[in-house]
Amino acid sequence: MTYARHHEAKWCAALTFVALLSQLTACSEEAPEPKYSVERLMKPETCAECHPNHYREWSGSMHAYAGVDPVFLAMNRRGQEETNGALGDFCVKCHAPLAVAMGATTDGLNLTELEPELVGVGCYFCHNVKAVEGTHNNPLVLAFDDTLRGGIADPAPSRAHHTAYSPLMDGDRLESAAMCGSCHDITVPSPPGAAEVALERTFAEWQASLFNADPTRGGLTCSSCHMPSRRGLAADEPGVPQRRVHAHGFPAVDIALTPFPEREQQRAWVQRELDATLRAELCVAELVDGAVMELVLENVSAGHRFPSGAAHDRRVWVELIALAGDREVYQSGVIADDAPLSTLSDPDLWQLRDFTFKTDGSPAHMFWDVARIEPATIPGPLTFNRADPDFFATHVARRYPRASSTPNQLMEAPDRVRVRVRLRPMGLDVLDDLVASGHLDRSIRNAMPVFNLGTVTSQDGDPVAVEWTRERSEDPVLGSRRELAGVLARCVSSAPQR
Repeated sequence: MTYARHHEAKWCAALTFVALLSQLTACSEEAPEPKYSVERLMKPETCAECHPNHYREWSGSMHAYAGVDPVFLAMNRRGQEETNGALGDFCVKCHAPLAVAMGATTDGLNLTELEPELVGVGCYFCHNVKAVEGTHNNPLVLAFDDTLRGGIADPAPSRAHHTAYSPLMDGDRLESAAMCGSCHDITVPSPPGAAEVALERTFAEWQASLFNADPTRGGLTCSSCHMPSRRGLAADEPGVPQRRVHAHGFPAVDIALTPFPEREQQRAWVQRELDATLRAELCVAELVDGAVMELVLENVSAGHRFPSGAAHDRRVWVELIALAGDREVYQSGVIADDAPLSTLSDPDLWQLRDFTFKTDGSPAHMFWDVARIEPATIPGPLTFNRADPDFFATHVARRYPRASSTPNQLMEAPDRVRVRVRLRPMGLDVLDDLVASGHLDRSIRNAMPVFNLGTVTSQDGDPVAVEWTRERSEDPVLGSRRELAGVLARCVSSAPQR
C-alpha cells in the first residue's frame, strides 16, 4: 500500500470512529429520562403527587365511585343471574373500564377482589385515550403507554410521564364531547335485553341541542358545565405557570350512598347544577266559582334533556300546594321522602322521567327487561330565538287540576301556591325491587336522597321552584298576565324570560 493510500485509509477509519462517537453521544444526549411505569401511572394516588387538587375533586366523584357503588354491584349481580351470564361485561366496561381492558374481569362480579386502580373510572383511563371508535357503550381506545393526554396545547414537561395535547381532552373542541358522550350513551343489545333499546341518550340529546356548535362560536361541550374552569396550576411542580384548569368533580345527579370522600362538597355541587336547570312559571286563573292553575317548566341550562342519563331510574316530580289563608285547598305530588312515588294515588301527579315497560306491558325496573320506553322528559334548548317555534320545545306545561280530573278545578281560589320540583336520583321502587331480591341492603335504599330544585325563597323560608301570590304577580320583572281558561290569569316566574 502506498503512503497516500495508507494515509487515506487512516483518515477514513478516524472519520468513521468520530461519526460513530457522535451518534453515540447524540443518542446519549437525546435519551429520554426514565418515566414512571404504566402500572404506576394507573394508580390515581400517583397522580396526586403532582395534581393534589384534581385528585381530591376526582376522589369524591361518581367516576371514582362507579366501581364500588352498591347499587351498581347489586344490579350487575342480579343481571348476571337473570340473564345466565349473558350480561357479561356490559355494565362493568363503563363502571370499571380499566379492569375490563386489562382482562382483570369479564363480568364485574370480582371487583371487590381487584386492585383499587382497576375499579371505577380513574385518571389513567381518561387521560390515556388515543381514539374514540363509536358513539355509545364505551368505544374508547387506550394507548397503554406512559403518555398522558390533556387539553393544554403546550403542556409543561413532567418527571412522571410524557405529556401530549389531545382535542379529546380539550373542552373548547367538539371532539371532547365525543370522548365523554360515547360512555354516557348506552344501547342495550338483545340479547341479553328484551329488545334493543337506546336506554341512555345524553350524548345524542346534546347533539340535537343548540350547544352542539363550535365552542369558539357559542357552543358548549360537556366539560363546560360538568368541569367548570378556573385559573390555577395544572401541576403542583416548580416552574409550572398559571393556566385555565378544570374541576374534576363531574357533578350531575348521583351522589355516594356510603361513606366516601368529599360527600358534602359533591352534594353541594350537584345542588348547584340542579338549581340552575329549570325556570318555572305558575299562572292562576281565578274563575267565578273557583280557579285553575298552569305550571310551565323550561329547561334553560341543561345541554340535554332533563332528566337525562339513567332517566328510567330517575324520579323527578312536581309538588304543588295551594293555600287560602292557612287552609290547604289543593295538593299534588305530596309524599314523604322515604316513600316510593309509585305508592302515591294522585291523578294529577306530574313526573319527569323515562317510563319503561316489559314485553307484556308491565313496568320494567331492571334495564335488561326493558322492551319499550316512553320518554316524559324536557328537551334541551334548540334555539334562543323566540321567533322560532323550536324555542318553545323546552317549555312543558301542566294544568292543575288536569282537565280529566274530577273535579277539574279548585272550588276556592287560592291566595298562595308553592311549587317544589323534587328529584330522587333513583326510584325507591327500583331499590325496593333489589332489596326484595336479596341483592341490596335496605340501608342503601334508605340513604337515597331527595333534592329540591330552585333558589326562590317561599314565605315559609323554604327553597322552592316558584311561589305564586297576587302580590308577586304584580312584580314588574317576575309577574305577568296571560290567558288561561278563558280569563286573564296572574302569573309569577322564578326568573326573567330569556
